[in-house]
Amino acid sequence: MTVVVEVPEELSARVPVEQRGPGLDRDSVRLLVSRGTAVSHHVFTELPRLLRAGDLLVVNTSPTLAAAVGGWIGHTRVVVHFSTRGDDGRWAVELREPDGRGTTRARDGNRARSAPWKGGGGRRAGAPAGTEVRLAGGALLVLEEPLSARGERLWWARVAGDVLGVLREHGRAIRYAYTERDQPLSAYQTVFALPSPDGAGSAEMPSAGRPFTARTVVELVSRGVRFAPVTLHTGVASGEAHEPPYPERFVVPEASARLIGAVRAGGGRVIAVGTTAVRAVESAVGADGVVRARAGWTDLVVTPERGVRVVDGLLTGLHEPEASHLLMLEAVAGRAAIDRGYGEALRGRYLWHEFGDVHLVLPA
Repeated sequence: MTVVVEVPEELSARVPVEQRGPGLDRDSVRLLVSRGTAVSHHVFTELPRLLRAGDLLVVNTSPTLAAAVGGWIGHTRVVVHFSTRGDDGRWAVELREPDGRGTTRARDGNRARSAPWKGGGGRRAGAPAGTEVRLAGGALLVLEEPLSARGERLWWARVAGDVLGVLREHGRAIRYAYTERDQPLSAYQTVFALPSPDGAGSAEMPSAGRPFTARTVVELVSRGVRFAPVTLHTGVASGEAHEPPYPERFVVPEASARLIGAVRAGGGRVIAVGTTAVRAVESAVGADGVVRARAGWTDLVVTPERGVRVVDGLLTGLHEPEASHLLMLEAVAGRAAIDRGYGEALRGRYLWHEFGDVHLVLPA
């Protein structure tokens, strides 16, 4: 069990920061910095002055997909969240019920539970195997089997039609009830996002990279901070207590693996931008502690017991109570540091979720 906080509803970031007032840009969010249990308060534009020459930022280049698509089971409207594309052409999907505030009501048999946090909801898909869903545009989706024995929130499904074409023409970014309105897909792309050769991407934005602008990147590079791109395509998250992430596709390129090794050998710090970057890099570490080029699927869950072998620091958003990501933060910084940081975030009225403020965790 890690730090538990109650997040007041008014601390949910309802719109992107650049829409909150004139003259604001993505890098106008606040930045909480933890060095052990010492905490300081900043604006994200100060990041280049808080890092040092020789540091390495590991960034996720996965683009965000328009992964929410309307559909019908018979005459009943549903929303399909496309999570992950499998190697056999099937897609892991989650069925939800539209409620006018984003697709926040997860189908649970004949019931639907409202969940205010990102990805929350019931554990069942709300329909048996063989259920057919007619998607916007006419493509037919058929549920086949639960993705995991842990529950039936996500199902493997086959789609008769071009899924990526359906997402491009009829999809929208997944959003939840704490946000004010739908946003264009561009609001969910980071400056690091690159098109995947096979059209793959993330169901939900790798949001730790969102505050970076081209201006910030240029200043970081001018100060001697380097970047190592990796890719991890995120699936649909879940705010349910202690539900770990499902397997996700990742790539650590040869050049990035070599750069990580060189920085570590030279005494620099490896700082992951987002929990997805941690998961990718830590999945590519051998028993000898060396990061090597690797691609495939990872089911790694970073916990305090497992620890981290490569990452020295982490830039990340503020996570909900009992989210599995908090265990990763604890693995990087320790329980006392995370307790103190989250206490300060609440006292300082920092904003949560993908459009919210960010937290830089550095070694003491």
